[in-house]
Amino acid sequence: MVIILYNTLTRKKEPFKPIVKGNVGLYTCGPTVYHYAHIGNLRSFIFEDVLKRVLLLNKLKVKHVMNITDVGHLTSDSDEGEDKMLKGARREKKTVWEVAEFYTKAFQDDLKKLNIISPNKWAKATDHIKEQISMIQTLEKKGFTYASGGNVYFDTSKSKDYGKLTNLDFESKARVSKDKNKKNQHDFVLWFTKSKFDSQEMKWDSPFGKGYPGWHLECSAMASKYLGEQFDIHCGGMDLAPIHHTNEIAQSEGAFGKKWVNYWLHSEFLVLKKGEKMSKSSGDFLTLSVLGEKGFDPLVYRYFCLGTSYRNPLMYSEDALVSSGNALRKLYDKILEIKGTSGKVSKKHLKSFTDAVSDDLNTPKGLAVMWEVLGSNLKDADKYATLLEFDSVLGLGLKSLKKEKIPTEVVKLAKERLAARNSKEWAKSDKLREKIRGLGWDIGDTKDGYDLRKA
Repeated sequence: MVIILYNTLTRKKEPFKPIVKGNVGLYTCGPTVYHYAHIGNLRSFIFEDVLKRVLLLNKLKVKHVMNITDVGHLTSDSDEGEDKMLKGARREKKTVWEVAEFYTKAFQDDLKKLNIISPNKWAKATDHIKEQISMIQTLEKKGFTYASGGNVYFDTSKSKDYGKLTNLDFESKARVSKDKNKKNQHDFVLWFTKSKFDSQEMKWDSPFGKGYPGWHLECSAMASKYLGEQFDIHCGGMDLAPIHHTNEIAQSEGAFGKKWVNYWLHSEFLVLKKGEKMSKSSGDFLTLSVLGEKGFDPLVYRYFCLGTSYRNPLMYSEDALVSSGNALRKLYDKILEIKGTSGKVSKKHLKSFTDAVSDDLNTPKGLAVMWEVLGSNLKDADKYATLLEFDSVLGLGLKSLKKEKIPTEVVKLAKERLAARNSKEWAKSDKLREKIRGLGWDIGDTKDGYDLRKA
């Protein structure tokens, strides 16, 4: 099966050809662990998980590396604003190390809830200072750096095709910078020795002075350590392409003297009704925990994301999540109905599904094939076997589904609530819903009455 991927670098869909036959080197940009990941962030990780699962479906071995940024990332991606880790530490009255540890675990817990396969290697920036210093020294020897104002900068004028990832126009898209130490405004910091962050706790000795690395440098050094000087795929959200990934390419290709990554894939934003992307800086962002408080299972959010191409903006609304939850509940009910003896995978339907998801991760079409199987004339056992194959990509947890025995007390409360709703006693209905929730169950309204699910 040929896998087709949209390559941001070439701005077109291309057949995927790994550098080493049968093997894929995959690097995905992880979180800056100063706060919880919001669901807009998590959309990118769901897309990357689908990519990985599609590669595996096509019998490829994947070596997946994801970074944890726990130092060096400022609130502006272009070396401006305040230090994100310091911001988190000040907010919570903790050390930056404590903040990093807490939110790293929180992020990894979110991935588990979303049924995202863990990377082969977690790479923390603070564990790879030696590699980052070494890369700066290589760039220094090759004439790509300069020292100014106590910091070490990458000189983008020495990079012949700087900005090629997003076709950067230096005149019309020039970045405004307040850093007077830069030779030009596209240059970026490799190593901070002097900055406005006098309270920075994370500092290391280096040939350039005691300080800490720039954010862009971290990913280049860690990706190359584990995947080599040239590898297959690099992913992230679309917001990373213009600056972060552009700078990664410049410094990596400057250091190694050759093309660094063959395929660059980026996911579009989760957008709010007013058309703005979700942002931590605004204080207006939703986490998985907040969705849980609203009654949404994490896999409902995963299903919601699968319904739109990763390259299209995804409009968030609670109504859309409710619709996704209803669809997922219907799917689970169907699966529990047909679950039983082992059957045979339908080769015809598996081909249709594989063709869909291998065409630039077309999960909406993949979901359509899934529902087609459920409505087909296949034997139940064959339907079940086929859908489990699909779920190796969709990641909706179909294999682990079990029928839950509903306690008598919960059923009694559900019936009382139904009677209250039929009598339009809305306040009583809401109180009964809360009682049911307190017993560990969620209740949803259906055309014929109600539906109970384990919370």
